[in-house]
Amino acid sequence: MRIAELAAKRVAVWGFGREGRAAIRAIHARLPELPLALYCSDSEVAAAREFDAALTVYGQEPGSVALSAYDVVVKSPGISIYKPAVTTAQAQGTVFTSGTALWFAEHPDACVVAVTGTKGKSTTTALVAHLARALGVRTALAGNIGLPMLELQGQSADLWAIELSSFQTGEAGPLELGVVTSLYEEHLDWHGSRERYVADKLKLADAARTLLVNATQAALLERVQRHPRLLRFGHDAGWHVADGHIRRGTQAVFPLARMAAPGVHNALNACAALAALADLGMDALAAAPALATFRPLPHRLQPLGAHDGIDWINDSISTTPQATLAALDSLAGREVTVIVGGHDRGLDWSVFVAAVKDRSGLRIVAQGANGPRIAQALRQAKTELPLGEAESFDEAVEMARIVTPQGGVVLLSPGAPSFDQFKDYAERGRHFAELAGFDGAAIAGIEGLGVA
Repeated sequence: MRIAELAAKRVAVWGFGREGRAAIRAIHARLPELPLALYCSDSEVAAAREFDAALTVYGQEPGSVALSAYDVVVKSPGISIYKPAVTTAQAQGTVFTSGTALWFAEHPDACVVAVTGTKGKSTTTALVAHLARALGVRTALAGNIGLPMLELQGQSADLWAIELSSFQTGEAGPLELGVVTSLYEEHLDWHGSRERYVADKLKLADAARTLLVNATQAALLERVQRHPRLLRFGHDAGWHVADGHIRRGTQAVFPLARMAAPGVHNALNACAALAALADLGMDALAAAPALATFRPLPHRLQPLGAHDGIDWINDSISTTPQATLAALDSLAGREVTVIVGGHDRGLDWSVFVAAVKDRSGLRIVAQGANGPRIAQALRQAKTELPLGEAESFDEAVEMARIVTPQGGVVLLSPGAPSFDQFKDYAERGRHFAELAGFDGAAIAGIEGLGVA
């Protein structure tokens, strides 16, 4: 559905975050006389009316009766399509769309690389943009990474590097290349089940003319094997990591020691980005040296520096146990204290426990809503790892500071969302930085968003 098709329809926008504001701007730029209703929280009502005086603002979550009064509802990504109010209104004829869907409808001829994955999608998307720009390609970096595509409405680019969350993959229109970096359990509260999460995530395959996936994940490969044009990264014949280098087949292309973003998992993200450029006909070998100048994204294995004789690393974006394991693998050989725990979505921590229970040089501090469950799983495994349980996030950071030896690392890699204590992972990461003795405001911001 294009924006022009909203004319003469009863339209509501649901959500007043950045996505919602971008949708309102884009709709009223094209259809200035279209009456729009907005549903937001009560605390946002005054700001919404100031933002657009023509809006009819409701400071509440709409139920099925309210939603059924509209022909079209433009909802924000965080609102699940499986909410009973949504499914009931759909059955009554209400069409639900989003800023993502509107953008794709408005740009049917754009050259798009859309990246999704449980982990690695933001870094891979940013790497695609960074490497393409190193080749002189005018590239847009947008999407779930922090800039709604509709905020770039009217701007042109030769390549669109777009991150899509599992909330958005089903809203993508036809696109040139889809990339899936990884697939684990995540967002079960939004999707309702693991199977539905996987199915929703892989809706990107339906939109992508070419699909590029991580060959190190057998379960992922099995799910997408019928795609008509399937490419892989992470295998010996293509772009992969081996013997301290990023390689293309047998050719050593770039040494891991020169990677600005640490960890083998980030090197694999770089392989995905290089493979994507190569598939689009770009000179990936010529782009590879720019990996040395890529600025790691905030809250993703972000080195904050040394304080009190300890190195502090912020990996607040880690919301699965597998992500925490990847962070620990990047610090192999170091004395590490990892802070785990947060909002409890019922994820299985047994793989994490099995992987770390005999690891030397590791200390664990569990906190947050699922902290007791993680600690109990570790105790049941009869591990001899030093284990602390904190009643608050602040206490966990102080406990980590005390037990970490000089020259060691305190790693925030929770393996869980932040919603039990913080607005989002970014707020959690900033607070961690401040407790460690750094400027929390200075660590924020993703370089390169927009068109360049």
